Amino acid sequence: MKFLIIRFSSIGDIVLTTPVVRCLKRQVAGAEVHYLTKKAFRPILSANPYIDKIHCLSDDLSAVVEELRAEDFDYVIDLHHNLRTLRVKRALKKKSFSFDKLNIEKWLLVNFKWNRMPDRHIVDRYMDTVASFGVMNDGAGLDYFIPAEDELAPGDIPTSHQAGYIGLVIGAALATKKLPLHKLREVCERVAFPVILLGGPEDAEVGEQLAAIDPVRIYNSCGKFNLNESAALVRQARVVVTHDTGLMHIAAAFRRPVVSIWGNTVPEFGMYPYYGSNYLSNYKGAPFDVMEVKGLSCRPCSKIGYKKCPKGHFKCMEELRPEGIVANAFKRL
Repeated sequence: MKFLIIRFSSIGDIVLTTPVVRCLKRQVAGAEVHYLTKKAFRPILSANPYIDKIHCLSDDLSAVVEELRAEDFDYVIDLHHNLRTLRVKRALKKKSFSFDKLNIEKWLLVNFKWNRMPDRHIVDRYMDTVASFGVMNDGAGLDYFIPAEDELAPGDIPTSHQAGYIGLVIGAALATKKLPLHKLREVCERVAFPVILLGGPEDAEVGEQLAAIDPVRIYNSCGKFNLNESAALVRQARVVVTHDTGLMHIAAAFRRPVVSIWGNTVPEFGMYPYYGSNYLSNYKGAPFDVMEVKGLSCRPCSKIGYKKCPKGHFKCMEELRPEGIVANAFKRL
């Protein structure tokens, strides 16, 4: 059987689909698995051994559809479920299975703070789309495979960090999902252990300001490495302190302990770090910590985030205690 899995974006969401890819490939005899995503996110999947072919969405959707038609798929597994995936499914005219985004439940939680979300991780909801094929969650968690050309050499990080470091993810897609600079500064000042700052080119300037606190102890990698190389830095970290970002899910894929920091979004959306049921932790309970300010009447204010706090006070991040973040990180070293 020939399957097309669709997830256009973004980093974390694509990583969270990898159990579906793996279980489908392993559990359905003769399964040929293709994946449709945006070109910018192809590196996330390029080395995945469970994917037979990657197709990339371009500005010309009709051209992509013609490419997909030529493949003559048997089934479409839609893990994005939006208007563009609807157009693809209609054009292919194949039986499809779509992920339930629970938009009504999310809307109720954001607008009325009524939590009608199921107590299930989004990975398990993704897995529902392939249940009719007899595919079950194998409990092995998330996958992330780094291409050989993106593997790090020992000299790619400072000698001072080669014996171990804390990975601190300083960026996020939107401002309300990340600690303000003065809070990040407090975290960096309190961590008496080597730190590598993680993020994209857009985080490089803030990273330089934070690294200036202690240029020997704190190394700014933001903008110096591509996504897969940054993933390799995550894999080598003793513990990863991170906002609700794609690197949080990559850390979970590599079974790294995580201290997750939540601002305007909440774990109840079902996208907290996912390790699978077969993960053996050295710690009591979950292999991750959740740092959040409970009891705020305005939280969650969005299922995604904003450029700035709609209320102006940003209590969801301003009231987080840096010493608590650091204590949890040291607990898991």
